[in-house]
Amino acid sequence: MHKFFLALTLLSVSVSTGAMAQQRSGTPQEQEACTRDVERFCRKLMDQGDFVILACLKENRPKISKACDQVLKSHGQ
Repeated sequence: MHKFFLALTLLSVSVSTGAMAQQRSGTPQEQEACTRDVERFCRKLMDQGDFVILACLKENRPKISKACDQVLKSHGQ
């Protein structure tokens, strides 16, 4: 679960630059929107790092919830 929260923070940072990257992070609402999807589709990968979790969510995009899909879109993913 901890890796998931890091992944959402990384999501925010990966699409930002400079000072904005340091100020943005996944909100509790964004984290909640994707928690079930990470647990359902990416559980086996949670110990492999943030980029792996992000890639997993993107690979499973047709199956993830609309709320999580919106989170990814809002961060340019």
